[in-house]
Amino acid sequence: MSFDRSRLERSAVEAAPLVLGGILTHDGVSVRITEVEAYVGDGIDPGSHAFRGRTRRNASMYGPPGHVYAYFTYGMHTCANIVCSPEGTPSGLLLRGGEVVAGIELARSRRTTSVTDADLARGPARLTVALGIHLRDNGADLNTPPFDLTLPERPVADYLTGPRTGVSGPGGGAAFPWRFWIPDESSVSPYRRHPKA
Repeated sequence: MSFDRSRLERSAVEAAPLVLGGILTHDGVSVRITEVEAYVGDGIDPGSHAFRGRTRRNASMYGPPGHVYAYFTYGMHTCANIVCSPEGTPSGLLLRGGEVVAGIELARSRRTTSVTDADLARGPARLTVALGIHLRDNGADLNTPPFDLTLPERPVADYLTGPRTGVSGPGGGAAFPWRFWIPDESSVSPYRRHPKA
């Protein structure tokens, strides 16, 4: 099932509530999205990879919307974002947490260190491992197999916002409450304030 790409042609801050509760499928595993972080760029958001403009690394963040922006972090993890905003405007939603709703045995085989099923996709690196997303998926269309994104018909009734996790400097402070999550979900990752936020 394809999604209406126009729903993502807005800032990631505005798109975040529309994505919560959506189902992302890749390579045999489906995850219900319970937590995201919004990032925008070009001098607006000091926590964003695109704060200082377009580079080879962040090019996928500039669109088109409904694609993947994947990047390597800490020398060991791949993280994935849903690209938002009209093409040419950098904006993305970091997938921070989700509940595995299909393909759980496959997700368990990929995430062998998870103690509980709630841990399988709790945290951005765990989520990409559970879904089998790799750096080579950077730029992939979420409307094209092996990806499938289904957005909820209506935004979730209740969600919470707060500072983003592990972001240093001003971008990690109270001025950017751009972490969005569904309350009382065991798949939401714990908040960790960066020491330099």
